[in-house]
Amino acid sequence: MMRRTTVIRLALALLTVGSAGAAPDFASLQVQPYQPPKPAPALALPGLDGKVTRLADLRGKVVLVFFWATW
Repeated sequence: MMRRTTVIRLALALLTVGSAGAAPDFASLQVQPYQPPKPAPALALPGLDGKVTRLADLRGKVVLVFFWATW
């Protein structure tokens, strides 16, 4: 969570931008601007039953992909 002072600084910067027309200096506020999410790459993995599941088949559902290894 962002600290209250950071949120207040960001809000003031955005209010200032509305009147000045310039982009806020996010680096000076120590925050990162929101970047829209990018589409996931095509992914197909076999399940334990041998059936291949493609990420495209799960479109519209919440998917958590968790990779782990024991080497």
